[in-house]
Amino acid sequence: MNWNVRIGINPISWSNDDLPALGGDTPLETALREGAEIGYEGFELGNKFPQEPDALRAKLAEFGVACVSGWYSGRLAEGTLEDEIAACRAHLSKLRHNGCRVVVYGEVAGSIQGRIDVPLARRPRFRDEAAWRVYAAKLDGFGKHLRAEYGITLAYHHHMGAVVESPEDVDHLMALTGPDVGLLFDTGHAWYGGATDVVAQLAKHVERVVHVHCKDVRPQVVRTARNDGWSFLTGVINGTFTVPGDGAIDFGGVLATLHDAGYEGWLVVEAEQDPAVAPSYAFAKKGYDTLRAIVDRIDEERDAVQGVS
Repeated sequence: MNWNVRIGINPISWSNDDLPALGGDTPLETALREGAEIGYEGFELGNKFPQEPDALRAKLAEFGVACVSGWYSGRLAEGTLEDEIAACRAHLSKLRHNGCRVVVYGEVAGSIQGRIDVPLARRPRFRDEAAWRVYAAKLDGFGKHLRAEYGITLAYHHHMGAVVESPEDVDHLMALTGPDVGLLFDTGHAWYGGATDVVAQLAKHVERVVHVHCKDVRPQVVRTARNDGWSFLTGVINGTFTVPGDGAIDFGGVLATLHDAGYEGWLVVEAEQDPAVAPSYAFAKKGYDTLRAIVDRIDEERDAVQGVS
């Protein structure tokens, strides 16, 4: 019996929503056609996808790919739970209509992730423990609402330039929230945020992981970004991130940890970089081939063990 995971991709490998100059002229259809040809089973959403639920379903069906999930820009760090419940309705209804089981929750209140002129050192932070607890309570309430109303699990995306960035931030958030708040583990953001032992950081919270973004890092570029005080987007332009198999992260260890914990869901290749420097098809294929080979090896090893027993 094969490991129940599926390999998907984010269209950011072809065109960047935050930096339209990076692949902005590439049609959505190019990404969908090439991704399906490579072997990806599904796509996360980006700005070029149809917003109407039926139109989205039809577009994905043209290329035989599933809707993996979609980013949701949350503002619970500053706003109310009631306002968030109202604001999410259209997006969550679209995800539910297209068969999604998780939503990517990215906290954007105060975030500098989209500000090319602001260094990462100036990211927002909670002022005290009381603020952390208020935030966690709102997240718990929001996650409970998403499960009850849409049958969708909140997948919290720790992100550079946001209020939850570092390994310590993730540790704290997981300690303060309950099972209605799942963790989106992003290998690249974990490494860039300070977890140079990504596998160990994943192992700490693997029971809470409901979604995975697989991106690799170029350590020398990350070091320069830190030393020179770059913004997040300046780092993207200069190649902080890349696809699995092209950087320093141990994806064999990452996937083995997920498998051993019983993770079932999507492994999503997501690597923000300039397609003029890192050609979309070639790098998307490298990311897919890297993950596919590891998943196949895990299946083969399990079959061999079961055969012996």
